[in-house]
Parts: sequence; C-alpha cells; structure tokens
Amino acid sequence: MTRSALLLLLVAAFAVTSPTAGLHAAVPKPVDYNRDVQPILSDKCFHCHGPDEKTREAKLRLDNFAGATADHDGTRALSPGKPEESEIHHRIHSTDKEEVMPPPKSHKTLTAAEKDILDRWIAAGGEYQQHWAYVPPVKVSIPAGVNPIDHLVRQRLATLNLKPSPEADRVTLIRRLSFDLLGLPPTPAEVDAFVKDTAPDAWNRLVAKMLASQHYGERMAIGWLDVVRFADTIGYHSDNPRNIWPYRDYVIRAFNTNKPYDRFTIEQLAGDLVENPSLETRVGSAFNRLLLTTEEGGAQAKDYEARYVTDRVRAVGTVWLGSTIGCCQCHDHKYDPLTSKDFYSLGAFFADIQEPIIGKREPGLPVPDETQAKELERLGSVRTALQTEYDGPHRSVEAAFTLWENEALQQVTANPWTFLRPAKAESLGKAKLTVQADESVLASGGKPDKDTYLLEAPGSGQTVTGLRIEALPDGSLPAGGPGRASNGNFVLSEVVVQVKRAGGTTASVPLAGAVASFEQGGFAAATAIDGDKASGETGWAVLPQVNQPQQLVVALAAPLTVAKGDTLLLELRQNHGKGSHTLGRFRISTTADQAAAKRVGSLPFPREITDILKTPADKQNPAQRSQLAAYHKSIVPELAELRQRLAAADKARKDYEEALPKCLVSVSLPTPRVVRILPRGNFLDESGPEMMPAVPAVLPQPTMEGNRRPNRLDLARWIMSRENPLTARVFVNRLWKQFFGTGLSKVLDDLGAQGEPPVNPLLLDWLAVEFADNGWNVKELVRLIVSSETYRQSSVADPAALQADPYNRELARQSRWRLDAELVRDNALATSKLLVPTIGGPSVKPYQPEGYWENLNFPTRTYQNDSGASQYRRGLYTWWQRSFLHPSLVAFDAPSREECTAERNRSNIPQQALVLLNDPTYVEAARALAARILAECQGSIDQRVIWAWREVLSRHPTPEEQSTLKALFEKHRAEYLKDPEAAQALLKTGLAAAPPDQPAPELAAWTSVARVLLNLHETITRS
Repeated sequence: MTRSALLLLLVAAFAVTSPTAGLHAAVPKPVDYNRDVQPILSDKCFHCHGPDEKTREAKLRLDNFAGATADHDGTRALSPGKPEESEIHHRIHSTDKEEVMPPPKSHKTLTAAEKDILDRWIAAGGEYQQHWAYVPPVKVSIPAGVNPIDHLVRQRLATLNLKPSPEADRVTLIRRLSFDLLGLPPTPAEVDAFVKDTAPDAWNRLVAKMLASQHYGERMAIGWLDVVRFADTIGYHSDNPRNIWPYRDYVIRAFNTNKPYDRFTIEQLAGDLVENPSLETRVGSAFNRLLLTTEEGGAQAKDYEARYVTDRVRAVGTVWLGSTIGCCQCHDHKYDPLTSKDFYSLGAFFADIQEPIIGKREPGLPVPDETQAKELERLGSVRTALQTEYDGPHRSVEAAFTLWENEALQQVTANPWTFLRPAKAESLGKAKLTVQADESVLASGGKPDKDTYLLEAPGSGQTVTGLRIEALPDGSLPAGGPGRASNGNFVLSEVVVQVKRAGGTTASVPLAGAVASFEQGGFAAATAIDGDKASGETGWAVLPQVNQPQQLVVALAAPLTVAKGDTLLLELRQNHGKGSHTLGRFRISTTADQAAAKRVGSLPFPREITDILKTPADKQNPAQRSQLAAYHKSIVPELAELRQRLAAADKARKDYEEALPKCLVSVSLPTPRVVRILPRGNFLDESGPEMMPAVPAVLPQPTMEGNRRPNRLDLARWIMSRENPLTARVFVNRLWKQFFGTGLSKVLDDLGAQGEPPVNPLLLDWLAVEFADNGWNVKELVRLIVSSETYRQSSVADPAALQADPYNRELARQSRWRLDAELVRDNALATSKLLVPTIGGPSVKPYQPEGYWENLNFPTRTYQNDSGASQYRRGLYTWWQRSFLHPSLVAFDAPSREECTAERNRSNIPQQALVLLNDPTYVEAARALAARILAECQGSIDQRVIWAWREVLSRHPTPEEQSTLKALFEKHRAEYLKDPEAAQALLKTGLAAAPPDQPAPELAAWTSVARVLLNLHETITRS
C-alpha cells in the first residue's frame, strides 16, 4: 500500500486539554505512552483507527502495537525506532493538505509539542502499554512516620520546582472542614474553641468529632445520590411520584455507621440476593429501581425494556467502573476496549428484576422505624393470639359440622340460581373490568367518579324470571369493598336490562321489583329500578355493611326466554359520584324460579365449596374435608364475635402497615427476561444473539462455582474484588474531588482513553490500594485525606505558582469553590437558626414560585410547600422532581438526576445573586438572622455589625467592610422609618413570625444587612 493509501491514518480530535499541559509541554523526561502518547492518539486517531471496526478507516488500527506496525504493502504507520520510516511521522509533518493528519476537514491540528512527543516516542521504540486504569494499582513504598499523601504530593512538586503553601489560618481550617465533612458552617463558639486549642492533637480531635457527627452522613450522601441518580419521581412522561426516600436514609445511615464500601456495594446491587436479607439490605437494593420509568399507556414495552437495561448498565459504568460503557449500546467503543457484547452481557445481570415495564410502580416494601416495627410486632402478636383461639378446638362447632354439611348439600342441589359469565364487560368510565374464575367481575385501573358498566352474555335458551347482583368484597378494594369509594361503599343508581335478538333488534326488558340483603338508609333497592337513568341521588347502597357480600335481587315483569343467538344486555349505572361510588367486584346470576326472583335467599357458596359438597363424602380427600370444615367454621354464628375480632385485628395491622413508609426494592424473577445485542441499539431489531450475564472481557474475569447463571450478587462481588483495577480508583478519585475540587484524574466518570491520566498516578494508586487493604473503610480514607498537610494548605497562591499551575492540579495549595446547591441553603438556614437538623425522613417541599409546575400533566399537579418544621429541613431532603427540579437548586447547578452525575457543573451567574436576594427562603433567613442580631447583641451598630459578620463568616470584618455595612444599615433604617408599610411587607416574607417586640423599621433594616451578608461570595464559598 502506498503512502497516499493511508490518507485517513490519523483523523480525530484536538490537542491534549489537560489543565496541566503547560507543566509537561516540553516532556523533558523519557516519553511515557500512558502519560504522554495515549492521550494524543485517543483524541486524534482512535475515532477512525481505534477499537470500533465498523468505523475503522483504511483497515488501520492504532490503539495497539500489532495494528500500528502492520505492513500495508510495504508501508507501516509505526516503524519502532525509525521515525523517518514511519507513516505517522510523515503525515503529522506534511504540509500537503491531501496528506497531512489530522486532515484540515477535521478542524483539528497538532501542536509542535505533540508532534515532538510522537516523534520521540517512535524513536524510543514506539512502546505500547496497557491503559493505566486496567493495570492493577500498586502501593509505592512510603518512608515511616510521614503522611503518604504529603510525601507523594511533595515528591511530585519537587520535580516541577514548586513548593507547598503554608497552612491556612485556623478560622479558615475549621470552616473548610465543617463544610467538607458536615455541609454546615461552624458556630462562633466552635471557631473560638478551635482557635484557642493549641494542643498538638487539636486538628485530629476536630476531625474525629466531625466524623462522628450524624450530619457527616448527610454531607457524604449528596454526592452519592447524584451519582446513582436518586429522585422522588419516575422521570419519563408524567414524571409521577414513587416511593423511594427510605433509600436516601439508607445511604445516610451507611456513611454514618461507616458501612464498609464492599458491603455497601453488594447491598445496593444485590441486597435481595444475599443470604437471609434484612430490611436494611433490601432497602439498599432500591439502587436498582432508581432508573427512569414510564406510566405512559401508549409506550412500547420493548422500547422501555431496552431502556431499563441500558440505563442500569450506564449506572454501573459510572458508579463503580468509571467507564463510558454506555457508548457500546449501539456499537463497539471507539476509544476503549469495550464492545457491544460487553454492554449487553452486563445488562443481562439485571434481567431478573421484577418490575412493570410500563405502568405505575408497586407501592414497595414497608420500611418501619424502630418504634413502628415494635407496634407492627405487637399488632401481629394480637392477631396470632386470636388466630390460635379461632383455630380451636371448638367442640360444639365440630359436632354440628355433619348436620350443616347435609343441609348445605340440599341447598346446593336445590339452588335455583345460575351464575352468568359475561362474554363482554366494559366500563364507559375507562376502568378495567376483568372477569374472574368464579364468574365475578373485578374493577381496577382508572377510577372515574361516575361510571356505567355494560355487560353482555350470550343466550342458551334459558328462561329468566329474575336477576341477582352480588356485591362482593375483595382485598384489592378500599376498606375491602365491595365498592371503590374510600369507605368501601358504592351506589348502584339504575339497573337496565335489554335483550338483543338474533335478528338484530333490541328490546327493553321491564322490571317488576327489587329486594336486597341490606339497604343503606335513603338508598333503597327499589330506587335502582325506578326508571330514572340519570339521577345520582338515589340507588342501592350498603353503608355501613361494607367488606361483606351483599345481594340485590331484581324480578322481571314477565318471564324472558333468551334463545341461542340472542344476547342479554345489562347496564349498571352508577351516577352518584362524590368519590368513585362504583362497584368494585360483583357477580350476576339468573333464575327461572319466580319465587326465588322475589326474595333474598341464602348467600351462595363459593364454587370450590359447591364442588366439594357435590362430591360424595367417601370420595373427598383429606384436603377437601379440611377445606369444607374451615368454611363451616367461617360462617357458624357461634364464632361470629371471634371472627369479627380477628377481622378487626387483620384490618388494624393492614391499616397500620399501609400507613408505613414504603420503598421500591429489588425482587428477583425466577426466570430472567431475555437480553439480546440490539444492532445499533434498535429495540425493534431482535436479530442479535441472546446474551448471558458476563463482565467486560478486557477486565479480569470472576471465578464461578458450579454450572449456573451468574447473578447480580456475583456481579457485585466481582466489582469489589481485588482483581478489579477500577472500583477503588473510581471511588478514591471522586472522594479526592470532594476535598480538593478536582479529581486526581479530572474526568470522574471516565478513566478510559477519553478521560485524563492522573496527574499523580502514584498517589491515586497508593490511596486505592490502601482503601481496599483497610477493609474498604470510608471514614478512615476521609480521615487520612483531611489529616494531611496538603489538605490544610492555604488556598492563596503566589503569582509564580498561579502561573505555573493555574488550575491547582499539582496541589501546591488548596482550592476554593462555591458550595453545592443544597449547602448554600443549609448555610443560610443554619446561620439564621431556622434549620431543623432532624436526620432522615420523607422528602420536603420548601417555598417554590407559584405556577412552576403548571406544565406537569397526567395528572396536573399543584405544588404545595410544607409548613412547620418540614419547611426548614436540609437541602438534600428537598423533593426531587426530575422534570421540574426546585428552581433554587437549579440556579446553583444541582443536576436533575435523569442520568448518573459524577460531577456537577459549577457556574457563576447573576441569577444566583437574585436567588439569594429574593427567594423567600433566603429573605426569611435574613429576617431571622436580623432578629438574632437585635436579640442577641445589645451593643452599638458597630458591635452588631461585627457580631453579625462573625455569625456568618466566622471572622471579624475589616474596617472598610464594617463601615460599609454600617452605612447600609443607617440608610435603610431611615428609608423604613419614612415608609413603615415597606418594612412590614418585607417582614411578612416566610412562615416564621417576626418577633412582635422588635421595631419594624429597625428589624427591616437589619434584614437588609443580613441579605447582603448571605449574598457575599465568601459566604457561599468553601475556603
């Protein structure tokens, strides 16, 4: 192949974008493939000459040594040790726009430094290395008695002629640590105590105290909830609520109790599959249910089944593997050695999760707290004791059984009623009517306020003199039914009977009378056949006799013969409304006996009991005899009171359990769904091979015992195995970002070729191995980081260091950044003393602009902010509506959590200042802080300014800052004295009442001062 035949040799992206590129531009040391060369090739070449053979140009592969050195008719892209014979060298230096690589149409170029790196790499032999993230991490030796972080950071700084910064002042240190570990500001008393504590172990004691705080778990949970895409709503279409908040409490509790990270991982991926799963581990498994789901009726099940698989694979890739394996949904990865086969094999691990593909999620697992669990146990004990009493023995009941059996057989033999099985059952109100095995009809789904049921039954030549409508209880109905109203009642407004003859004509069937087993006062049976088809004020109802079978018997005016080919038509009109007073479960019977059509007879036996009774006694098996005896016991008057007590105990326990918090959890299907490779991700194309669960081939493979299908527990154990080189690095890298502002490898969710090699690989690997060696102890890893001198450095950089390392990747100083969205609000509430510090509980709804949810449909919703303590909870408890995230959170860059988010954006925009000045939360916090200024500091204006400054910023103001705030106060006080109505308007913001004993102009003026303090850049900035 000629040189021109390799025209597309190096098409790809643009120059290395690492913020530390300026430090390494000359690359004075021997060129290293992973550090220096691979980032260039990945950005510039792998798109067209990488792992994905479907987009590979000129049959040339540059992501491995064999492909780069392959002979193409005498021409090689790479000739080790011979740049002048390497096509790479000629193409990158060519001035011919037809040959130069990258080609001009790519709008990308190589810098002179990058060309030099490639040439020197080829001259040195063109060595390839396995990608750094796939190489098992190794601990380098650290001298005794030194902090490993400080040693490895300073060792690298020395090679770059940089020096560490001095330690920050003690006020800055305690504020930094408090925001990093608790997400809350320290109190002035805590600051003073630390400043005065000069003992050598003062810092370590402060660290230990904060790690022991219950607020530590809340702070750590924020990042985890981002990366696992936790939200209170389903995401797609209607974005309706779901029960999931106990998972958030599980995460907080896991960090507070220092649950080992391997156990934390296993519980989330497979908490339902571990041996003897506890309530805790099952709630942990809610991780698998955090994905976006849909309730849209018109959605295609295959589409969403595929979406759920891909969502979960992306989540595992982001949370634990730091890999963009989601790219493999449609094709092999273009940069990393990951394939579509890897993607769908990983997805097959989750094919066992029991869930509706389309439709409303189930309520979930009850999650009682300790007090609730004790009450649930007590209610269960009461029920068990009653059941023991009911089980007997009861000698009188047992003695009467034979007589009852004979009478029951006579009743069955002489039964004049025949069940009518509808061929069609339709609800005009769009409820779902399902014919059951016992010929009853059960309503579910849509719950209209009014409804009409249309029933059709084919004729068989029978004669009909009467109809019986049984209203039957059912466990799926409110209060047990038989109606769908919240109290179990219904109102049958009108019964209409027609017959459609075989010839096509339809005739009305006159009705003569109606009687019922029970009539609610004012709702007599006769009004259900009075001919008024529209009224909702009359009809048959049964309150308070709900949760038990009832009968309405309707007599025809004349016998009706329904011949073969004819159809009996019934309309059950239910016009009452006022809370869905419609039938929940009912059954229709017919009779030819004119006497039976005019009276309410004995309630019919269930079909299975009827079948047993019709079987000769000597042919009945023991199970049938026991079933018959149990049914007899369930109806005898002697046990009526005991049955009522038992039913009451059942209801009490059920009602209590229904009121408990619930959480969606993982439940494994006995037969997993089929997962196939979807060509180009097309869910309609099922031509791809079926995949069994497996981990990516490029990574060390797990060992399996026995010939069985791997499951999620196997996956979780493999993820946390020491052989997996990614998991520890991924977590350590994210944690590092929390304490230094940027990960050691900057792209937190991509340790692959398109990510960034770590600026200090020895440090990342030392920490990763230490984390695993130390039993995956998260608190110990945190303690190690914040105990280092590197962490305690000042964030103020001298000009030379700032120029040499503008993005602070080498850690010659600490970093400064704006607090996360939740913490901005927490800081204001804490400073004003409005914060309610309760740990855990349901999501809450702080103030939100009216109409913000106006476009939320199916159903439409109105946001109602909470009152009382719930209004002042920490930000991580805010209701997370994916499609309409709380606007204050949006303003400060909180993610919608529609996707796993390993790192939030961090912006600095004018809207943020407007939020801090005008959001009712911050205005109210400023007023509460102003009230504190007046109540807790009785000095002069200057003294109060100093006091307020210390409350908010933990330090004294400078003379200029002090005079500015004093002038602001005096100006606003004068204005409010002239306009007291404006002062009153400001003080009315928020639910908390303003102190009545504080003059309105004075309080309003100090509120203005507090608003400025809460809006300062320093106030919302860490370090």
